[in-house]
Amino acid sequence: MSDRYSRQTILPEVGAAGQALLRDARVLVIGAGGLGSAVLQYLCAAGVGHLVIVDHDRVEESNLHRQPVYRMSEVGLLKATAARKALLEANPEIRIDTVCERLTPANAGRLIAAADLVVDAADSFAVTYVVSDECQRETKALISASVLGLSGYVGTFCGGAPSYRAVFPDMPRQAGSCEQSGVLGTAVGVMGTLQAHMVLSLLLRLQPAVLGQLVTVNFRTLRFGGFSFAGAQEPSGVPMPFISADQVDDTDVVIDLRSLTEAPVSPFAAALRIDVDTVEAAEKQFPSQPRIVLCCRTGVRAWRAARALQRQGHENVALVAFGE
Repeated sequence: MSDRYSRQTILPEVGAAGQALLRDARVLVIGAGGLGSAVLQYLCAAGVGHLVIVDHDRVEESNLHRQPVYRMSEVGLLKATAARKALLEANPEIRIDTVCERLTPANAGRLIAAADLVVDAADSFAVTYVVSDECQRETKALISASVLGLSGYVGTFCGGAPSYRAVFPDMPRQAGSCEQSGVLGTAVGVMGTLQAHMVLSLLLRLQPAVLGQLVTVNFRTLRFGGFSFAGAQEPSGVPMPFISADQVDDTDVVIDLRSLTEAPVSPFAAALRIDVDTVEAAEKQFPSQPRIVLCCRTGVRAWRAARALQRQGHENVALVAFGE
């Protein structure tokens, strides 16, 4: 074995056997932004043998303060492609595949089924629920994190532990973003590094296992918190699944919650254009059948509208998040 991993293989928790476990692992990393930048660099450096990067986005100058895997010369390039090049320059011994497309309900099953472990670094509520649902079905561990402003969390879900839905059965009423709310680059780096550490902990089979654990960090006060959710119960009732646009059926009642200013044309010609406040106020009644599909950009308004319809007795609902 080369000197590359000598400082970690000397640890009794790693050794040659542990390094072999890392070498043989296939980890799916969803998102190559702020969180993913830290995750990918540390998993690559540790010798995780096969990384699969899923990201549809391109490098922007505003990314560079918190995504150090990229350079100014790479602005405009696909993140997954640029990240792969940088990672292989750092460690040519590993294999890196790229999927330069958005993670959706249509491709999630195929990508997750081929992985040993999944990292959710997309910082998108819709993606997290889609990935958690699929990981729960596949019994694959999921390490998910989120950072906004000066606070963040990271947790290890599924794979024998409760799902993300068990801990977060509801979305917030509004979704913030780095663009709108701001974020400190070091905060993202710390949370991404914690994600990478949890990945290594699971792959090395360290005890006690980190499954079912959530860690919170307040970067203003430098206080760490968290809790075990190992005993959390999966939510009862009919789940509200996210589906892809091509999974919408002609018999569905489609409600596009985006304004005409936000989206002058809906991809569904017969879609009703109704805002979420109108749905929540029950100002319009909808038939109990067939299925009602609620659409918006991030999934948050669709979730709110679906909860309102459930309170009105509608159980057959599905959600579409179009993304940025």
